[in-house]
Amino acid sequence: MKKVYVDNSATSFPKAPGVSDVIKDFLDNKGCNVGRSGYADSYDVAMEIFETRQIISDLFHTHDPKEVVFTPSVTYSLNMLLNGFLKKGDHVITTSMEHNAVMRPLHALSKKGIACDVVLCDRNGLLEADDIIPFIKKETKAVVMLHASNVCGTIIPIEKVSEICKKYKIRLIVDAAQTAGVLDINASGIDALAFTGHKGLLGAQGIGGFVIKKEFADEITPMITGGTGSLSDGFEQPGFLPDKFESGTMNIPAMIGLKKAIEYINSVGITVIREKEMMLAYEFISKIRGIKGVKLIGKDAPDTLAVVSLDFEGSDNAAVAAALDSKYGIMTRCGLHCAPAAHKTLGTYPHGTVRFSFGYFNTSHEVEYIAESIKEILNSGVNYGF
Repeated sequence: MKKVYVDNSATSFPKAPGVSDVIKDFLDNKGCNVGRSGYADSYDVAMEIFETRQIISDLFHTHDPKEVVFTPSVTYSLNMLLNGFLKKGDHVITTSMEHNAVMRPLHALSKKGIACDVVLCDRNGLLEADDIIPFIKKETKAVVMLHASNVCGTIIPIEKVSEICKKYKIRLIVDAAQTAGVLDINASGIDALAFTGHKGLLGAQGIGGFVIKKEFADEITPMITGGTGSLSDGFEQPGFLPDKFESGTMNIPAMIGLKKAIEYINSVGITVIREKEMMLAYEFISKIRGIKGVKLIGKDAPDTLAVVSLDFEGSDNAAVAAALDSKYGIMTRCGLHCAPAAHKTLGTYPHGTVRFSFGYFNTSHEVEYIAESIKEILNSGVNYGF
């Protein structure tokens, strides 16, 4: 059976060329730790990790490798930032389009005396930046928000939000899970930008991190303390970056793989990647528009990613997704996408949608195949296996 992968918002596949090769080479031929050893191979690996920080800081236009902190994922990053910064009595602002990577930590913090206001986005998932202003109060310490929706792809105007945050002297924390590697992000106006390595950055699972301004890092208490390979003569956690937030042995194979992936992205060009992905999304939209029983969700926003959510009216979305997989080998993501607040905003709660998220390695032929498969399923009137 033909296999077509269109679940790149969950994780990219395939990964960038060479990622698995450098990971295997490290595990087979070096495999040592960094910062804990005093021999040539360890120093070589340490230099490669430094270069990985450098390539990430350059990617986000901050150009200071010490401001790049590695974590297991963007979710870990957001938890470390929110839990380490916010204190009882503080107030934070977020949006109604957030993933649970933001919503659940904020919900947990609300039980500890931290207040949160949610700014409502429109039915396309779009935020009007000025809508944040009425929610700002003297206790407001931060705005935390995604850069683009994992449900419908709508891009949030973080540049305008950054200007508001600067004016009112509040911190801006951005979840770039869906945009890192796809959009050219200038993080110089963002206090902390959380990223993951396995989506748009085309690396392996298990590596993420955040880029943080030094002055903001000074205001955050590390949630995990322990061995860092530095200041080993005392029990006090180092206060300098990145050691302050990097206790324990890090995921070195995935870091090395991430460096290879970003080198590939740089060789192709983020603009080229985005243009191809959007071309595929527009091709798909043009082919499925007008099909009876197909409702396009959140695609009237002016700026989006190559993420297309469909609601199959009159059909069971889960059944359609199952048929796409079992009969046609098309891999999608059905349901609420760990973002119930976003689906409530878009009007697709509680049933959710079937999401088609296109990546750089998809093709126009695959788009045609998916559209024709949807038509066949909806025209067949068969029991989809449930």
